[in-house]
Amino acid sequence: QLRLVESGGGLVRPGGSLRLSCTASGFVLDYYLISWFRQAPGKEREGVSCISSTGNNRDYEDSVKGRFTSSRDNAKNMVYLEMNALESEDTAVYYCAAAWLGYGTDCPARAADVSYDWWGQGTQVTVSS
Repeated sequence: QLRLVESGGGLVRPGGSLRLSCTASGFVLDYYLISWFRQAPGKEREGVSCISSTGNNRDYEDSVKGRFTSSRDNAKNMVYLEMNALESEDTAVYYCAAAWLGYGTDCPARAADVSYDWWGQGTQVTVSS
């Protein structure tokens, strides 16, 4: 079955860290641009980060810059979102999404500006004391 799968969510105290992982089942991520989105209760889904297929281009939403880092290991078919200095406002369901845009295509100005071919089921991140 072809799908994206996220993992690594959980409950963490403010100031803590989590690393989310995203992998593909049934296909390889090498040629896909990967974005992370999140949706908090009562709020619209927002793009958090983007990483190009080569990993050479990355972009982040302003509120997470300096705290979140996206990376990828194509040999392992994995993409990661390292989240540090977590705040209560980061509480949301986090989704990874894959877009086939051509190898090496840079991230769009906004993660939501492109059409994604695959979405994961989401992983819950809760930041609370």
